[in-house]
Amino acid sequence: MIGNRLMGKVVIVAGASSGIGRVTARRLAEEGATLVLASPAKEADALARVVGEVKEQGGVAIAIPFDATDESSSRALVETTKQGFGGIDAIHANFADLGIIFQDTDAITVSDEVLERTLDVNLKGMLRLTRYGVPALLERGGGSIIYTSSISSISGEAVRPCYAMAKAGLNALVRHVASRWGKQGIRANAILPGFVLTEENRARVPSDFLARTLEETRSTRLGDPADIAAMVAFCSPRMKALGSTGRRSRSMAGRQCDEASVLGTSMMIGGVRPRAF
Repeated sequence: MIGNRLMGKVVIVAGASSGIGRVTARRLAEEGATLVLASPAKEADALARVVGEVKEQGGVAIAIPFDATDESSSRALVETTKQGFGGIDAIHANFADLGIIFQDTDAITVSDEVLERTLDVNLKGMLRLTRYGVPALLERGGGSIIYTSSISSISGEAVRPCYAMAKAGLNALVRHVASRWGKQGIRANAILPGFVLTEENRARVPSDFLARTLEETRSTRLGDPADIAAMVAFCSPRMKALGSTGRRSRSMAGRQCDEASVLGTSMMIGGVRPRAF
């Protein structure tokens, strides 16, 4: 176990079956958190694997099916967590539909179906979870909600306009939550990863693309899910002395968030924005 900063804290990770969510769940468990891990029902086997990994390292975790497009699913996720563990201290909203991202072509050719699906999951879903999550955090006297956004929300790309629009809207939601409930102890932050070498990306992304991306970044390596996980762990406790809220954290690949203040700093995870390949 890395430490016990999150011992006794109950944390929801929505979007935990693979990639960033899976690694973040394991990091939070290492910090002592009790975890409620959520992903779509079709990812039940993968989510069960993550629960098993957490338990193997001595942690506490349960799995709950979650559909970001369904209002009742967000409500059930929050209520089930409260009933099972007495409350919620932090939420990591980490979900997005990446299955259609390569159909997200450009503003002229992209279909309305891709637009609606992207916004429904990646933006509206975040609002739905916020709608039920923030009151639960307030019942606890305050807490943290950490959203996974994207560097594409501020960079500008020739492709993926719907994805970028949704993530830019998410940044606005984060600022709203911080402005509306910050005085009541709610710490809202967004993490903006660039290209991150998840297991899935390692398996499917061409090696020449990885080489080009690495050449363009300032770092000696590409982003790793552990970079985001460290930042989520750092933001999760209610550290009132820091008071960081409403910030977009763009973390440098490899930098340990535990050792850095997020008070107004910008750190880029992954180094560069993702491109088409």
